[in-house]
Amino acid sequence: MKFKNLTLGLLVTVVAATSLASSGLEGQAAPDFALKSSTGENLRLSEYRGDVVMINFWATWCGPCRQEMPLLDELYTRYERVGFNLLGVNIDDDSRRAMQMIEELGVNFPVLFDARKEVSKLYEVEAMPVTVLVDREGNVRYVHHGYKPGYEEKYLDQVRSLLRE
Repeated sequence: MKFKNLTLGLLVTVVAATSLASSGLEGQAAPDFALKSSTGENLRLSEYRGDVVMINFWATWCGPCRQEMPLLDELYTRYERVGFNLLGVNIDDDSRRAMQMIEELGVNFPVLFDARKEVSKLYEVEAMPVTVLVDREGNVRYVHHGYKPGYEEKYLDQVRSLLRE
């Protein structure tokens, strides 16, 4: 019986540590990066200091990403003029497929290409999509893993809150 309880205790500890690790970036300075964008220019996260920035990691093969992107674009369009920016970071090996998808969906926010997955590693991205909210000081405040309908309401509340700070 003691062995069973010990095993269960270890399992609970491992699960708790894993869920904490998944949000290990929250409260930390957002790792800076520069990537080529869909317009051909290089964009650097630190150039957006002073704005609230959402970084959305996505891939063309990700169904929830496709579902989420138009909703993120609405958020971007609505709050861009008051200090909110959104950087979509595509992790596909071939940027042409990503370009097709953003054209098809009519996305207006900047899309960056991380084909070598270097930025994705910096942000501990292990599944798609991952959405990171960075405050005006450059600190990671919220990390969301995955997407389900309704998440956009949470994003909206968090963006508004960060814009008020």
